[in-house]
Amino acid sequence: MIPFLDLKGLNQKISLELKEACNRVIDSGWYIDGKELDTFEQKFANYCGVKHVIGVANGLDALTLTLRAWKELGKIVDGDEVIVPANTYIASVLAITENKLKPVFVEPDDKTFNLDPQKTRQAITHKTKAILPVHLYGQLAAMPEILNIANEFNLLVLEDSAQAHGASLDGRKAGNWGDASGFSFYPGKNLGALGDAGAISTNSDELADVLKQLRNYGSKVKYKNDLKGVNSRLDEIQAAMLSVKLKYLDLQTEERRKVARFYLKNVSNHKIELPQVIRDESHVWHLFVIRSTNREDLIKHLNSKNVQTLIHYPFPPHKQRAYREHNDISLPITEKIHEQVLSIPISPIISDSEMAAVVNALNSY
Repeated sequence: MIPFLDLKGLNQKISLELKEACNRVIDSGWYIDGKELDTFEQKFANYCGVKHVIGVANGLDALTLTLRAWKELGKIVDGDEVIVPANTYIASVLAITENKLKPVFVEPDDKTFNLDPQKTRQAITHKTKAILPVHLYGQLAAMPEILNIANEFNLLVLEDSAQAHGASLDGRKAGNWGDASGFSFYPGKNLGALGDAGAISTNSDELADVLKQLRNYGSKVKYKNDLKGVNSRLDEIQAAMLSVKLKYLDLQTEERRKVARFYLKNVSNHKIELPQVIRDESHVWHLFVIRSTNREDLIKHLNSKNVQTLIHYPFPPHKQRAYREHNDISLPITEKIHEQVLSIPISPIISDSEMAAVVNALNSY
C-alpha cells in the first residue's frame, strides 16, 4: 500500500539531528520556557519575515488566544462577527465561538478552495470586526484582495496558516499578511513537531506582549497575574525538534511541488478534477486534493490499486452537531466540495515509482 503520509520515514532521514536535539534538552535540565523556545521563535520569525513569534501548545490555541488577546486589548467584544470560510476545518470556527464571537460562514472560491473576496465583502455588517482567511491545503488565500477589504472596513485579519508554512506571494510569506497568524505544528503538517505544538506570528509589539502573558497563566512575573490566562506553552523539546526541521522546510516544500507538478502533468482522467494553482510559490502542497462526483467508487478503486487516501474534510463545520444552530444554513458550494474532495499521497519522500503508481491508478479509474 502506498501510504498517504509516511511520517516515520520522513523523520528517519534526520533522526540523528532530532535525537541530538532531544538529548540536548534532556541534559540541560530546563524543559519549559527556555533557550530552545527562544531560539525557535526567533528562527521562525526570521523565516516568516515578522517581528514576533509566540510559541503555544497547538494550532487551535494559536487562533483562540489571538482573538482572546484582541478582546483584552479592546479591539473586539462579545458578540462581534468574524468572517470565516465555510469549508475550513472546525478548529478555525472553534477559536471564534470559544471567544463568544459569532462565526459568519462565507463560501470559498470553487476552484482554489480559499475564501472568496467578493463574497467576503458581501458578508460584512456593522458587527463584523475580523476576517479569518484560511490558507487551505497549503495555498495562500487571496490576501491582497482580502487586505484591501479589511483596510476599507477597518477589520482585523487573522490568518489561519496551519497548512501553509512557507507559502508566499511576491516574497511575502504566510503569517506576514494579517495582523496576526496562527500556525499548527501537528506532526503531519509541512513543518511538524513530534507532538502537538503551535505558534502565533505578528508584527504588533502590543499583541505579542499580551499573548506571552495569556499563554502563561496571564503572568509576566511569576505569581503576579495581570490577566486571566491559560497554560498553553510550546515546550523545549518540541521547540528543539522544530528548529531542526525548519532547516529542511524549503527543500521539502520543493519536493512537494515536484510531486504536485508530476500529478498535474500526468493525470489525464477527465472524471477527476485536479486542483488549480494561482502562483507556484503561493502553494506548498500540504495536501493534493482532487475532486470526484463518485468519490466512494474512486476510493474503492484506489484501494484496490494499493493507494491510500484521506478525506479533508467529510463534513463542513456548519453541518456538525456541535454547531447545530447553523445546520439549516444553505452553503451549496461548500457542501458540494465536502462531498467530492479526496486527498491523495504527497510527501517529500514519495518515490518516483509510487508517484507513477498513483497516476496510473487515477487514470485507470
